[in-house]
Amino acid sequence: MDRDERWCNLCDTRRHLAHLGMIQMQLTPTILENDWVRLEPMTELHRETLRPLAADPNIWALMTLRGDGEHFDAWFDLMLATQETGHQISHVIFRKSTNEMVGHSAYLVISTTNQRAEIGWTWYDAAARGTEVNPACKLALLGQLFACGAERAELKTHGLNKRSQAAMLKMGANHEGTLRRQMRTWRGDLRDTVWFSVLKEEWPDVKVGLEKRLT
Repeated sequence: MDRDERWCNLCDTRRHLAHLGMIQMQLTPTILENDWVRLEPMTELHRETLRPLAADPNIWALMTLRGDGEHFDAWFDLMLATQETGHQISHVIFRKSTNEMVGHSAYLVISTTNQRAEIGWTWYDAAARGTEVNPACKLALLGQLFACGAERAELKTHGLNKRSQAAMLKMGANHEGTLRRQMRTWRGDLRDTVWFSVLKEEWPDVKVGLEKRLT
């Protein structure tokens, strides 16, 4: 059974459960697009274009895994393998102003029955950081997630990643707290993990804020 057949079977199961009233969220791979970015579901065809973007070691300094240099293929394979389970949807990101690939972001830990997913594994090429790319990506990803029936979007980051925490607060996400020594990094140390969320009823205000940053 190939990847498309597995996704079709998974979608059939979700539709059946939704018909029975057991789930209301149906999140499947699709191209996400707005005026600033285009996010394509990641496939093997994206490997070599994404590779040089991931080569910057600064991207991975506060990540749990490395994806630079010799570590890239193992990271990329893991993203695809997790996607095969139906619990993750990875995207490669194109910046429309340059029509160039600039990074990666994913839906993680997709829980259809609990109507939630995390947005994570987000990283950008240096030239795209601090630009319209991040708010535009969050606008696309959160919009699709809530349109598909989510009640909750989750985001988390390293306790030392103050830039990421500031971006989540600026976006309007709710700071839920810190889980101390919660996850081991590729260096072997245990990191503190800071959690944020956006609920369905909070999304309209968050959306307005993101749109204002993009105009």
